[in-house]
Amino acid sequence: MRKYELMTIFPLEEEKSKVGLETLRADLASFGAEIEKEEVFGDRDLTYEVKKQKRGHFVLFTLKLNPAKIIELDGKFKFNNNLLKYLFVLIESKNV
Repeated sequence: MRKYELMTIFPLEEEKSKVGLETLRADLASFGAEIEKEEVFGDRDLTYEVKKQKRGHFVLFTLKLNPAKIIELDGKFKFNNNLLKYLFVLIESKNV
């Protein structure tokens, strides 16, 4: 298992954001991801419109996940209509 950061953007509407977040958590759990930290960044302007939205609700996850599951999760996230954008970033371990 490797450590990743997952930045997510949800719509501003509270109901859509809540449903999108619950669906995302359930998807992560079903693929064996261990959520270590969840940090809410709040509502922010988007650089460009995404699905006709100019603002979004940002949430950052720190998680452990099998690298082979990233592609499967990517496919699953595409069907989450309440998730505007997401990005996985691998956290490199420093061996000093």
